[in-house]
Order: sequence, then C-alpha cells, then structure tokens
Amino acid sequence: MSLTRVASVAPFSACFDSKPVISTRLGPAVPSIDLVLSGNVTWTVWGANSMVQAKEGVLCLGFVDGGLDPRTSVVIGGHQLEDNLLQFDIPRSKLGFSSSLLGRQTTCSNFKF
Repeated sequence: MSLTRVASVAPFSACFDSKPVISTRLGPAVPSIDLVLSGNVTWTVWGANSMVQAKEGVLCLGFVDGGLDPRTSVVIGGHQLEDNLLQFDIPRSKLGFSSSLLGRQTTCSNFKF
C-alpha cells in the first residue's frame, strides 16, 4: 500500500491523505504493526489502534515521540490499548493481552465477562 504523506498535525509527525484508505472492522486498512515482546510473543496493532483521524482527510500514525527526557513511563498509549483486554499479573510481573477485540466483532464496552 502506498500512502501520500501530508503536512503533520501536532502532536503527530507522520500524517497521510486518508481519502484512498478504506475502513474495515479493524479500522483503516493500513499495514498492521507487530510489537514483538519478551519470549517472542507478538502483539499486533491494527489500524483502529495505530491511526488517528487528526482532521478531515488526514490520518496520522498515532504514536508520539516522548523525546530524550520523557515525563512518564508510558510507552504504549491509551489509543493503542483501546478495545484490547489486558490482564496485569503483578505478583508474577506478567502482562496478558487479547489483541484487538474488533477482530472478534466486539469491543470492551460490550464485552461479556
């Protein structure tokens, strides 16, 4: 897929023309991003969690550079976490995750526990 770069929209630096991008149940049809974690576990981030509609006709990669002296320890932001189930196992220092619930045709707001 070839996306046309457009002017950045703060705070995002990588922005693209959204007109040719189709929408799917996993968000904009853009390449997925695989985060490879310890133990060779992969967390796939789909378009719904990687792209932000910053203004009409503009999609931006929804990651912000924390800079050389970040103020917080958050590496993965709230947008990337939306509609992903997370399980924090504090005693074992482990994180469990579902990847996007959108692929299962549901969301966190209507997920039945």
